[in-house]
Amino acid sequence: MRFIRAFREVGLDDVPVVGGKNASLGELIANLEPLGVRVPDGFCVTAEAYRHFLRAGKLEEAIARIASRLRKDDVDALVQGSDRIRELIEATPMPNDLVREIDEAYRALSSKYREDYVDVAVRSSATAEDLPTASFAGQQESFLNVRGPVFVRDAVRSAFASLFTPRAISYRLDMGFDHMQVALSVGIQKMVRSDLASAGVVFTLDPDSGHRQMILVTSSWGLGESVVQGRVAPDQFYVHKATLEQGFRPLVGKKRGTKEVRLIYDETGHRRVRSLPTPAEDRERFSLSDEDVLVLARWSLAIEKHYAKKRGEPTPMDIEWAKDGASGALYVVQARPETVHSGRAGRKLRLFHLGKETGHPIVSGLAVGEGVGAGEAHVVREPKLLASFRKGDVLVTEVTDPDWEPIMKSASAIVTERGGRTSHAAIVARELGIPAVVGADGAMARIAAGTIVTVSCAEGETGRVYPGRVPFTVEEIDASTLARPKTKVMLNVGNPDRALEMSLLPSDGVGLARMEFVFASWVGVHPLALTRYATLPVDVKREIDRLTSGYADKTAYFVDRLAQGIGMIAAAFHPRPVILRFSDFKTNEYARLLGGATFEPTEENPMLGWRGASRYYHPDYKEGFLLEAAAVKRVREDFGLENLKLMIPFCRTPAEGERVLATMKEAGLVRGERGLEVYVMAEIPSNILLAEEFAKLFDGFSIGSNDLTQLTLGVDRDSTTVAPLFDERNQAVTWSCAHLIEVAHRAGRHVGICGQAPSDYPDFAAFLVSRGIDSVSLTPDSVIGTTRRILEVERTAR
Repeated sequence: MRFIRAFREVGLDDVPVVGGKNASLGELIANLEPLGVRVPDGFCVTAEAYRHFLRAGKLEEAIARIASRLRKDDVDALVQGSDRIRELIEATPMPNDLVREIDEAYRALSSKYREDYVDVAVRSSATAEDLPTASFAGQQESFLNVRGPVFVRDAVRSAFASLFTPRAISYRLDMGFDHMQVALSVGIQKMVRSDLASAGVVFTLDPDSGHRQMILVTSSWGLGESVVQGRVAPDQFYVHKATLEQGFRPLVGKKRGTKEVRLIYDETGHRRVRSLPTPAEDRERFSLSDEDVLVLARWSLAIEKHYAKKRGEPTPMDIEWAKDGASGALYVVQARPETVHSGRAGRKLRLFHLGKETGHPIVSGLAVGEGVGAGEAHVVREPKLLASFRKGDVLVTEVTDPDWEPIMKSASAIVTERGGRTSHAAIVARELGIPAVVGADGAMARIAAGTIVTVSCAEGETGRVYPGRVPFTVEEIDASTLARPKTKVMLNVGNPDRALEMSLLPSDGVGLARMEFVFASWVGVHPLALTRYATLPVDVKREIDRLTSGYADKTAYFVDRLAQGIGMIAAAFHPRPVILRFSDFKTNEYARLLGGATFEPTEENPMLGWRGASRYYHPDYKEGFLLEAAAVKRVREDFGLENLKLMIPFCRTPAEGERVLATMKEAGLVRGERGLEVYVMAEIPSNILLAEEFAKLFDGFSIGSNDLTQLTLGVDRDSTTVAPLFDERNQAVTWSCAHLIEVAHRAGRHVGICGQAPSDYPDFAAFLVSRGIDSVSLTPDSVIGTTRRILEVERTAR
């Protein structure tokens, strides 16, 4: 055949002939199928066929004349020119020799699958597509569930025409491609019946932060176009690469999406798909099993490695997948290099810090990127109504698709009511480097058109839209120019949603990960409310039933969610150490968790009451602590994240330390086994005075400067009346720190500090460094300044 190539006949070297998408499919079939990666078969209508079609129809001169007059800043003329070119192509008959070859290839494909006419996807594949510096993904059209030779030919011609959609023309103008030098190939691929199951996208990095050690799998019910086009907020699954390669099961994060609609087959037309609301019961459950997530992650890692070897450089990938509802089999249906982060190695880090006076958010959703943008809200439903859109406006709409791109480039921020992290709005926002909040339900009704709003993606996974223009600052960091001190500089990290972003800061790991923060943000339930469920009030049971739906055992919900929150932090910083402090809520704080009021006593002074170590072995909480330990065990043994170390807070006596270690052993966490290190907080005067005894039980100390100051000076840190007396730099406190460092080092034990003082007072950090402290753990916003101060002190000491 002159104009047809089977997928199996092409590879990455054939982009000029069959375009990036088809070349990639051929590469997958030839090299990844032998490794177990399933790819639906098909064939390519080549770029030469496209050129032959234009020549036979005498279209080249007319198209070139119209295209030469188009400018990206004249949107109306661009749209009119696009319409005229596509009308010309759609009205032109296909030459007989091309008709004959397409029909013959389609019959052969149908015969392979033992059908008269097989259902196919007809996908455009531009010859400049998926280059390292440009992604044409989504610029041209695809047509799903096409059946019959006549309809296949019509879809091919429509694909040819889609080379001149407004978004494709605009993108080529931006990238400097000559319209007439970019040709179009078309892929005809066997459909996967994911309308009966689920489909989605895999990124082999975190698409927001660019973290290279995380795989993100997204999934929703029905055909995958609903995910690709951003019409749903899909389920999200995070898998850690390094431990996956070692044979572990590191599914470290799961977020259930709303999955508003599902795209299914429609038997009434020739391009037969339609969108239906997703039933409530399906929206409330995950659309992909854990086992399928891990299979897709392994496949994606194999694909990434193959492309990296082929191209001679690291190549993060953007992969589309589908699950066949009839057979239960998974398939990869497309794969392309990711282009947003791939060219940003060694870039400067930009940290956005929002002002404290934000007011209440108008709406919230998923944050895309880590930026902040502000401007006049422009609320609009479809791109043809965007003539009044001005540069710097905030675009607020239901959902975007590639037709919106000429306008999106002018926005200071984007807010959509629907979509997830792999939606069209999210992908374009990342590429443009502007903040976006997607899946912000009710945004179009609640954000008043014409008002000034601030869109913040600087507060973790949740993006928020605030009224007015909220002040913010931007800190730019070139980590490559910052020397590393001898003293380890670590981070205090409590929010798993910010772990990937924070891990990119120059640090030696996490000196304090607070389990209670993970409780609050990822679990939300008191552990005893799950172990003693029968004793709860009816209204609390109802809420717990909602949270734990899909879990046969309610305690499994607690362990699963807690393990994921901890695992996300440990995976983000792997292989750097992460020191996790077991829960240190006070009784009044535990009581605020769902179901907690039933089990927590009322104390006059919770700060000095039943907290920390004293809870873990106590019969009134021990079963809750064993659930905490089970989550830690899963992170270390199932996820393979042995960089996780543990820390015991508020341990009053060595005898109490022994009881906690014995309880941990009961739960399968044995100090020294599989490299497990256990630290103790040094925050009570007894920890300082009996440091030699504590050093016999634990691998190291972490100074908690807040409580140590409070208990050394006898000052309630929550009292405004005596607040001026609270000072970590008081001589009694500094003596305690120096004494601990001396005794611990004599015993060969590590000493760090994870309290607030080094972040607030660089001189206090300098004092600790001068006394030989091993590590200083800081809040992220103080890392750079304190690191520089530590370097100065170390240079002076030499």
